[in-house]
Amino acid sequence: MFGLLKAAEAIQERIEAGLSPLGLSLPKFSVLNELAGAREPDGLQLSELAARLSCVRSNITQLIDRLESDGLVKRAADPSDRRGVRASLTATGRERHASGAEVMQGLRMDFAAKVADSDLAAVDRILAALV
Repeated sequence: MFGLLKAAEAIQERIEAGLSPLGLSLPKFSVLNELAGAREPDGLQLSELAARLSCVRSNITQLIDRLESDGLVKRAADPSDRRGVRASLTATGRERHASGAEVMQGLRMDFAAKVADSDLAAVDRILAALV
């Protein structure tokens, strides 16, 4: 079990190191990634974003505050829910997400190059069984 935790920590550190030059952290990139993948043209409700990322709404609000101040996300009132707030990517946010996705893909490729295909499949099965 400790080996799994150590590997997760090492992977997270590599992700953070790769995203940091872009002004992103893993939580910030996770929000951008959800917004980029959203099918809704005017973004997602903050409550939906919190649910998708399995975190409390106050954390999402703080992340959106930071991303909005970075010019990566914009907020708007939800036209279908007076109490709701939606978040969507700005053009700069889309560009930053694309750059972050390239970093993540490079890290995936690096990981895959170090592990045999059969071992990758085993890792996927093990992780799926744990979550």
